[in-house]
Amino acid sequence: MKPRSLSANRCTCFGLCLGVWFSSLSPGSAADALIWHTRENRVEARIESSDLPKVLQRIAAATGWQVFLEPGTQYKVSTKFTNLSVGEALRHLLGNLSYALLPQTNAPSKLFVYQNSLQDATQRILPPETGKSGANSGKPIPNELVLSLKPGAKESIEDLAKRLGAKITGRIDGGKAYRLKFADEAAAQAARDELASDPDVAEIDSNYPVENPSRLEGLSLSSGPSFSLKPPAGGDKSRVIVGLIDTAVQPQGTGFGDFFLPSLQVAGEAAALGETPTHGTSMAETVLRGVSLAQQEGNGLNVRILPVDVYGQYPGTTTFDVASGIVAAINAGATVINLSLGGDGESTILHQIIQEGHDKGIVFVGAAGNEPVTSPFYPAAYPEVIAVTAGDKKGNLASYANRGDFVDVIAPGTSVIYFGNEAYLVSGTSASSAYISGLAAGLASGSGKSVSDVEAKIRAGMPVVTPKKAASAP
Repeated sequence: MKPRSLSANRCTCFGLCLGVWFSSLSPGSAADALIWHTRENRVEARIESSDLPKVLQRIAAATGWQVFLEPGTQYKVSTKFTNLSVGEALRHLLGNLSYALLPQTNAPSKLFVYQNSLQDATQRILPPETGKSGANSGKPIPNELVLSLKPGAKESIEDLAKRLGAKITGRIDGGKAYRLKFADEAAAQAARDELASDPDVAEIDSNYPVENPSRLEGLSLSSGPSFSLKPPAGGDKSRVIVGLIDTAVQPQGTGFGDFFLPSLQVAGEAAALGETPTHGTSMAETVLRGVSLAQQEGNGLNVRILPVDVYGQYPGTTTFDVASGIVAAINAGATVINLSLGGDGESTILHQIIQEGHDKGIVFVGAAGNEPVTSPFYPAAYPEVIAVTAGDKKGNLASYANRGDFVDVIAPGTSVIYFGNEAYLVSGTSASSAYISGLAAGLASGSGKSVSDVEAKIRAGMPVVTPKKAASAP
């Protein structure tokens, strides 16, 4: 028999942190209600007939839980009860469906609802006010807009910003796009409405936050580095440059300093880097692990890493800064762009810049996201980006990995890196993306083929060096 929950006690112990919610669950059913009594840790419901996703939305809103549903599950909720415990309430609300409530340390609990197995519950159900399902809310920065102007625009961006009462806080490549900051959300919305009919404006976009995807743990014991690289060979014309769009990199602590180019910053000076590796540093060394998979015996590879810091002193970045970092990397000669970051905010400007780069033969590789969902994760979900999720050499997905239909490749989701004579374990699809970026650069350097040819091999399964072979690396 399938498990009904992880633990009846666990179901009830979360009642203390639940809120109270009253609402109609379906059109024409004003009497329908689902009420969570916080202090009493009790639930009552009066639902005549409502689709399951709508009920799960309300549960997510009432509890703050992250709710996941097995795609395609059909069920009508019809129930009436009062004064039930949380576990009993879930049984009445979900009927014959299976469910599991997973506690999380310093994070919302996760509720999985499924017919077959817990691993099939991959569709994220968000509270109704967010309006979409995905790995996170994807809400734009409320008081900002990103604009691009048409060629030959009569009004300069300076005059336009002054007219709108905005401050220009960023420019991409002189004029590809501009980041405008307003006094508040209302001012930004008023400007958006006004610009909708402006003949000089080519695109009005939102700016979305992108979190630091760091998942790094120190190892108390390690057997030592399991790969080596020969110093870069060849001249500037033959080298392949990987643009690493990430946090700042500390090349001096990795032991691979010869492979790094001087770093670029697009979000101001980097924060104090400290004595432990940054996310960018761990991704850089993982890229080099990918490069080592393509290294032939006795031959060095002419690959360099170009670190592009899009975080500066901030804990997070934005889609505007990511787009700016991509342009800076391409202008500096990068032909492979690694994007071990992302979110569910879909930015038109960022996508346009990726499209332009891809049209020029640039290869983009992105992390698919660290939630076991099927919803798109950007920029990996853009069709021009090789979307990489995490799994093992047999093709089995990691429990945390996104498994949406936009995913192109499975690669290892863990990497052991060495910094300052200490070993660290980095995990997530960030590492998966970095492996494939390094592998692509190494294959291009070793074969003399263009990175576009290598991209085609990767998307087709790569008969020479496959992602499954890469997955066997630590």
